[in-house]
Amino acid sequence: MLDQSVQDSKSCQILVPKESWEGVRPMRHIVKRGSLKILAAASILLVLPISVTTVLAANVEITKGPVIHISDVSRFYKVYDAAHGHPTAEELQRDYLDPGTPGLHHLAKIRRVSGKNIAAEIAAHPKLYAHARRCMAILPQVRHKVTTALRRLGRFYPKAVFPPVTIAISHGKPVGVADSTGVMIGLEGLCAVRYLNPDIFWRFVHTISHEYIHVQQAVQSPALYGNPKPTVLDASLIEGAAEFLATLIAHERDFRSPYAPEDRAHDKIVEIRFVADENQTDLSHWIDNGTLTKPGNLGYWVGYRIVKSYYEHAASKPQAVRSILQMKSPKVLLAKSGWYPGIHLWKMTFHRAN
Repeated sequence: MLDQSVQDSKSCQILVPKESWEGVRPMRHIVKRGSLKILAAASILLVLPISVTTVLAANVEITKGPVIHISDVSRFYKVYDAAHGHPTAEELQRDYLDPGTPGLHHLAKIRRVSGKNIAAEIAAHPKLYAHARRCMAILPQVRHKVTTALRRLGRFYPKAVFPPVTIAISHGKPVGVADSTGVMIGLEGLCAVRYLNPDIFWRFVHTISHEYIHVQQAVQSPALYGNPKPTVLDASLIEGAAEFLATLIAHERDFRSPYAPEDRAHDKIVEIRFVADENQTDLSHWIDNGTLTKPGNLGYWVGYRIVKSYYEHAASKPQAVRSILQMKSPKVLLAKSGWYPGIHLWKMTFHRAN
């Protein structure tokens, strides 16, 4: 099945078979909290070897925007519907994964996605896949907003690269991964993780923008992001930078971190604990400890506040963005941020990139 490219002169491409939009309705409800127990980290940074060829190939002109592939989703649901919601491992492997896009093949390789484990996940959590199809309805609006956000990133940071986005179906996780080859989003996972943002539109926009920041980080500071044993501070500033810059380029005026403590009276206590742990390499209390129904990941929130404080205190906002993306030493950025446990930060102010 050939992709049909739907494009306008000021937007990115969204590659999708025409018939995949038939019968799609806006999403009205999402998997209820507590109905699933699979793990789904909100965002995972993956760093692979980066070649000059890969980076140059990924550097799509910002006037065109990134290519967004969603044909894998359509193909999955063709297989899923033909099997009445119970496709076999063999059918999923042969008819969904094997003919997939390069982005899906890459996701399958780095996250061990197979027909066998997708079939097992469908059997264990059928609602996850039944509900996910409805999220396709918001993808055109997401495309437009993400393209605008990435143009803004390009103005802030002319060295930015824009490899393709692949939205596909996986085995419940990850929600999103990024490396020098592109951004890969698991539709069913992102649709289900309601706590990221009850508004599904902003959930997709923020997650894709967040992962694009990881692409820039991986290109600019491979030594830091390739460290197999990052400290709590390192990992938290990697994720905090992606969280903050995603809100900045997408102009998320009402952003509230989903990883903030439930009881805001505990904010300062949490940050005091963070200072005590910042040099530890055991990340289990701070990073990648969330589930589909429970955020965890307090390191994302603390990291976001540190990076936001750095930006607030910077005289030149464009230079601050460049320094955040090119961060080589989290300790240096922390020292220059003016952050301390319990600091009051102002509501986000959006500045021109130049």
